[in-house]
Order: sequence, then C-alpha cells, then structure tokens
Amino acid sequence: MNTADTRTMTYREALRAGIEAALDADPRTFLMGEDVGRYGGCYAVSKGLLETYGESRIIDTPLCESGFVGVGIGAALGGMRPVVEVMTVNFSLLAMDQIVNTAATLRHMSGGQFNVPIVVRMACGAGKQLAAQHSHSWENLYAHIPGLKVISPATHTDARFMLEQALADPDPVIIFEHVMLLNESGEVADQAEAPMEKALIRRPGQDVSLMAYGGNLHKALAAAGQLAEAGISAEVIDLRCLRPLDKATLLASVARTHRAVIVDEGWQTGSLAGEISAIIMEEGFWHLDAPVKRVCTAEVPIPYPAHLEQAAIPQVETIVAMVKAVMEGR
Repeated sequence: MNTADTRTMTYREALRAGIEAALDADPRTFLMGEDVGRYGGCYAVSKGLLETYGESRIIDTPLCESGFVGVGIGAALGGMRPVVEVMTVNFSLLAMDQIVNTAATLRHMSGGQFNVPIVVRMACGAGKQLAAQHSHSWENLYAHIPGLKVISPATHTDARFMLEQALADPDPVIIFEHVMLLNESGEVADQAEAPMEKALIRRPGQDVSLMAYGGNLHKALAAAGQLAEAGISAEVIDLRCLRPLDKATLLASVARTHRAVIVDEGWQTGSLAGEISAIIMEEGFWHLDAPVKRVCTAEVPIPYPAHLEQAAIPQVETIVAMVKAVMEGR
C-alpha cells in the first residue's frame, strides 16, 4: 500500500464512507434495515446518513428480517441496488428462506433470466460480551450456499471498497463485518487493493501458512510477529472472500511453506476451516510436511463473562502455540 495515498479512519468510518460512495455513485442504491436511519445504526455505521440522503434512501424497517430482506430482493429484481443491513448475524436466521431459497436460487431457476443484485451486510463475531445470541461467526453457513458470494473485509481499505465491489456484482453478496474491528483505526487507500474474490498475502513467509479472515486476521498477524522472534517465518493469508475461495492463492502459499494453520472464529465442527483443510489435503497434499491444523472457537455457546468469552475464541497465544506444534521436528 502506498502510504502517500492513504488516510486514517476507524473501521466504522470506513464502512460509512463505503456506503456514502455507493449512494453517491448510483441513485438506485439505498440502505434499509432496523434502526439504520434515525438511530444511526446499532453500531453507528450509518449515523448521519438519514440527514444527508433522506428517508427514501435510508429506510428504517420494522423488526421483521423476513419482511425487509424480502423487500430488498424484490427491489433488486426491479432494477434497484439495495443494501440491506441485518443488525447481527443471528437475526439473519429469520430471513434464511429469503436468502437461501430465493436470492441464491432465482438466477438458476429462471434459466439466467433474472439476477438478484442485493447486498446483505451482517455484524458478526465475539468479544463485546453480547453472549450466546449476538456473538456468532456463521460465515460458513452462507459460504455453503451455491448462488451466494460471501466476503469478509478485515482491513480498513476493504471495509471502504468491498461494498462498491459487491454492488457491481450481479449476484447476491453477503458481507460479514466483525464487531471488534469497528473502533480500530487504520489506513485506507484511495482505491481497492484487489478484486473482492482475491485472497491477499498480508505478510510473506517461508515456514508456515497462517490463513485467516475478518476479525482474526489481526490476531494472525500479531502471532506472526511473535513467531518471527522465535525464528519461525509465517506467511499470513487474508482470505477476504469465503465463497468462492481463492484456492490458487492458498495452494500456492502451501507449496512455498509446506505447512498450514487455519484460524476461524467459527466452531470447528462443520467449519469453514475444515473446508479449507480438505482443499489443501485434496489438492496440495504432496506439498505438506505436517498435518493441516485449525484454531477455532470452543464448541460451546459463546459465554457472557469476559474471561470465559476470551477463553472460548481464538487468541494470539493459541495461534502461536499451534504453529509451534506444527513446526516441531522440522
């Protein structure tokens, strides 16, 4: 990234800047969801947008995810470019029929006659003591569905530009925004770093490939820094797009390092990390010098007490310990 062409803002501000740019670029674009208008959004991402763009483009909805996601799908079919905010990912279960059985399937069921260019934004992740109802990382659920594209902006530049890339896509796109990133400040470039479906190497290395996304990318980078002090060179891959996965970048990294550790805040059983591990085993097995390992959330509902919550989710220390275990006997 060319620092001469960057500016500093919080992740929240970067998300807001992305929404503003999308609204300015296309009069068909509008934002709708619970409390996105007068309240300014549950996480203050849309604060001030109602005053700027008015009630026809910043639309407060009833507490009915099945209803307003369905309205968004209808608007997309009618030629609009809706951005639908689902307050937290667990609420999206109330709109699973609309997302999975309608948005994801209409292109196929119409023989390619109809596209559904809707973008659904969801807050996700643990760390804010929101307990077992509002702390989920269910990216794997949506990455399982053909017809959807699933992205997870981990950097401030991606937070700023991925929405515009998603709106340009003719298919439905789900964006997961990790709540623990919202207050973090970082640099934002003046343009997107890569197409949204491209995984990026955030730190080159030779000994092990650390693969992560969303809120855990920064933990992986911090772990790589600690590992470097121990003489272990970790390459950190930011997955960015979870469906479709950029298999070429992942497999090329494993071919260089010969080891892989996947960090995933989802539960291990049925996890996205398990899918990535299977890809590496099936298509990159002969490059491996050690088994692929995963660092995932403990298989419990996310606890409310802060110390138990932190114990349940991936941490820098657990990533470092896993990598050191993988490196034994090298």
